Amino acid sequence: MARVEMVMPKMGESIMEGTVLKWLKQVGDTIEQDESVLEVATDKVDTEVPAIHAGVLQQILVEEGQVVAVGAPIAIVETDAAAASNGQAPAAAPAAAQETQEAEAAAAVPFVPNAAAAANAGGAQLGEALPGRFYSPLVLNIAREEGISMADLERVPGTGQGGRVTKKDILDYVANRGQQAAPAAAPAASAPQAPAQPAAQAQPAAPAPAAPAPVAQQAAAPASKPAPSVSGNQELVEMDRMRKMIAQRMVDSKRISPHVTSFVEADVTEIVNWRNKHKDAYKKREGENLTFTPIFVQAIARAIQDFPNINVSVDGDYIIKKRDINVGVAVALPSGNLIVPVIHGADQLNLNGLTKRVNDLANRARANKLKPEDLEGGTYTLSNVGSFGNVMGTPIIMQPQVAIMAVGAIKKKPAVIETPQGDLIGVRHFMFLSHSYDHRVVDGSLGGMFVRRVADYLEQFDPNTTI
Repeated sequence: MARVEMVMPKMGESIMEGTVLKWLKQVGDTIEQDESVLEVATDKVDTEVPAIHAGVLQQILVEEGQVVAVGAPIAIVETDAAAASNGQAPAAAPAAAQETQEAEAAAAVPFVPNAAAAANAGGAQLGEALPGRFYSPLVLNIAREEGISMADLERVPGTGQGGRVTKKDILDYVANRGQQAAPAAAPAASAPQAPAQPAAQAQPAAPAPAAPAPVAQQAAAPASKPAPSVSGNQELVEMDRMRKMIAQRMVDSKRISPHVTSFVEADVTEIVNWRNKHKDAYKKREGENLTFTPIFVQAIARAIQDFPNINVSVDGDYIIKKRDINVGVAVALPSGNLIVPVIHGADQLNLNGLTKRVNDLANRARANKLKPEDLEGGTYTLSNVGSFGNVMGTPIIMQPQVAIMAVGAIKKKPAVIETPQGDLIGVRHFMFLSHSYDHRVVDGSLGGMFVRRVADYLEQFDPNTTI
């Protein structure tokens, strides 16, 4: 008889926690190995968590809606189904429950800034290492732009793992700092905290402030705001979780990157004729659609090879050059939201490989079957606004990337055709390319040359290409 802890799995390199959306199994249910047990949401994707061991779900340690750190126990599985069915209580369960209670109690303790650091932070510059707390480059960047001193930043309550200040924490502080009274300064020196005493013996010198909610509860239930007033001719609909994340990321991107957009019109007649010639045979042979998107991705990957300085990210005063060319492709979901799965190593795939990869990611995105790694590591992004009939757009950069391209609808237009016998007027297929880039590190020359090079690759498409 064995009892094992089921823990919150690591679902991506940068993911530190996940929210339990729904338990697919209940206490007493038999679980097969690799069978999905619960649904978990991260800031990148919703996914199902499979069981590592077969057995019986003996105890659920985390309720739906609770935020759990990666590696923390979420359930106990009895791997001896016979013993579990006889009603034997697991010996490890009380200990695991006690550990969970202790972890929740620890999470409920508010973060207290280092007193000496807070006192001396007036002359410190943002970004300097101060004892007692870690700040991400994004949080420090927002603090600089908003004129928040390190002393003030030390007093911002953090809801991230280990009391870290998240993007939401700093943005909430910026939005509300004008309405809040400045907190009292921490004393220069304080006596060590005395051990907890029974209520009858405790005699505090001053009323203790109310303990804040645990970090997990704060993350799961953001500060409530009064609902806006609406009339009978209006409907009030709260954003779903994904729409809230999209909204926050778009605001962050416009705050971080000064956007500039360049436009080029490309003649894609050869591509249209080639696809019309091969799409039916490809559908019959492969059982998949042959779309324009893989051709666009291929042209972008080639242009990145020509202009590698577009394949970078920014960290403070440093530019990080990426050797991998990973192209994200925006996919519209049935819910109306948008998700961007990534084609890793796009420059290493031929046209058939790109077609299969694009179709696979798009189908799994619409079926909510993407894995966290499908959304990570993007270095450049493509958005096909032409699929909605739009001729062009001004897309917003996916942070921490520095550029994104939108391709518009393909339209027939009269055009001048140069021939050895002279110029003629003919009907051609044209498409606009819109290239938005971060003007901190991408100047107009690089941004303009890059989108022109993509258009050149599209116009020079070989009609004898096989797939």
